[in-house]
Amino acid sequence: MENTKNQKKNGVNTATDQKTKTALSVNRQRLCEEFAEFVAINSVSFAERQLADRLKQKLLALGFDVREDHAADHYGGNAGNVYGYLKGTIPGPGVLLSAHMDTVQPGIGKKAIFVGDGTITSAGDTILGADDVTGIVEILEGIRCVCESGLPHRDVEVLFPIAEEVYIKGTQVFDFGQIHAREAYVLDLSGPIGTAALQAPTLISFTVTVTGKAAHAGFNPEDGIHAVWVMCRAVSEIMQGRIDEETTLNIGTISGGEASNIVPSSCVCKGEIRSYRHEKALDLLEQIRQTFLKTAQASEATVQLESKVDLMAYQVEEKAQTVRHFQNICDRLGIPCKLTSTFGGSDNNNFLRHGICGIVLSCGMYEPHTVREYTKIQDLECGARLVAELIR
Repeated sequence: MENTKNQKKNGVNTATDQKTKTALSVNRQRLCEEFAEFVAINSVSFAERQLADRLKQKLLALGFDVREDHAADHYGGNAGNVYGYLKGTIPGPGVLLSAHMDTVQPGIGKKAIFVGDGTITSAGDTILGADDVTGIVEILEGIRCVCESGLPHRDVEVLFPIAEEVYIKGTQVFDFGQIHAREAYVLDLSGPIGTAALQAPTLISFTVTVTGKAAHAGFNPEDGIHAVWVMCRAVSEIMQGRIDEETTLNIGTISGGEASNIVPSSCVCKGEIRSYRHEKALDLLEQIRQTFLKTAQASEATVQLESKVDLMAYQVEEKAQTVRHFQNICDRLGIPCKLTSTFGGSDNNNFLRHGICGIVLSCGMYEPHTVREYTKIQDLECGARLVAELIR
């Protein structure tokens, strides 16, 4: 699904196009300084206050109408989702750009280290936070490029959500009624600029509690019902890992028992299901339920299963206007375009649920969620140019 057409061959390498490229030059020093500034701000999930305040200042300086919602009230965090609107000079539909504010741990005390070859890393004891600072700075610099050039642009809406890393909780409570754009680009994918994910899975998280009966492990173990043993028997019958090409299942934690001399009366496991087909994920959840019920009943234990649909699967057609627009911009800039799928979630899962046709774009982050995370200055510049063209 790659599209790597040559600019000159397709007739887009015109004098006018070259003039536009020159006018939309990216300020490398400003881009790098802003990246380092944002990386240095602690913004783990539900603690995005300082970053939210800084983003609002920058958006106001660009002429945006800025609002912060009350998402913090829902979760006990210290900041809400930050939304901004900039009136365009071109009539017609606008565009929505988004990148999340929060990071995973270890994310306290981050620092951007600039290497001589243009790579940017962390100091090695924390994540870098390129997920998703790369997306944030590319959006801001791309908008600045267009505003400073004086070239016409569409209406621009931006959304910087909280708590994306904990199952997109910020956008779960966002009021999408204030969004005008039906075309969205979420900068939250690893890999080189020019990659876009059109498909993402349903994700169901579940917790299973097996309740048995406590007894003294030495004096009368036969009077107990061993909850850990029941749990292990059930888990051993459940296939895990890659179930098929579009579905995975993982039971990630198991805990239970009170002491080594007590027959455990309770055991809890937590897991997740991911599938590109929502119905298949629900069917697999029911199979898990039945396996636990059957195993527990055979031992006179009881079972409680709680589940939540954290992400809803979607697939955007290649013929969609959002995709075609992205492909055309990549062609214009000479960026190899790759359309792909992701098995992770993003705020785009919630965009699609609210009738906004979005795709997830790579913003040039690599090895996210690890202390080896890095990005490249070249990717930041390329991402900013892409954003500038998207809003034009």
